Amino acid sequence: MTYTRRDVLAIGTGAVVAASFISLPALATGTDDAIAAFTGGKEVTEGGVDLSAPEIAENGNTVPVEVSAKGAVSIMLLAAGNPTPAVATFKFGPLNPSQSASTRIRLATTQDVVAIAQMADGSFRSAKSTVKVTIGGCGG
Repeated sequence: MTYTRRDVLAIGTGAVVAASFISLPALATGTDDAIAAFTGGKEVTEGGVDLSAPEIAENGNTVPVEVSAKGAVSIMLLAAGNPTPAVATFKFGPLNPSQSASTRIRLATTQDVVAIAQMADGSFRSAKSTVKVTIGGCGG
């Protein structure tokens, strides 16, 4: 059987559309899945992490965020309302003088910024901060 150029384009377009529908449930629970992958399903306790983000961000393109957790091995930063919630994971070695990081993130809409810290003893701690965005930063 021979395929015309139109047949190949139609089949390819159909495959792309089908693949996008298959991945939609993953986007709906992206934050929970990212946390579960980071923690390995272990319980996360609130507190023990300092998360600093502005209460109101006039422009969602560059929102400054600082996070620290004394005794942390790594800290994962999430933007719960973004299409891709995982923002960054910071890893700290034994020679780091402090377990802190700062960055600028892009936020689509008003949402929670979440930090999950893996402590040296294997436990996990969290902090959450709501940032009100007046102009979205993810092209929305």
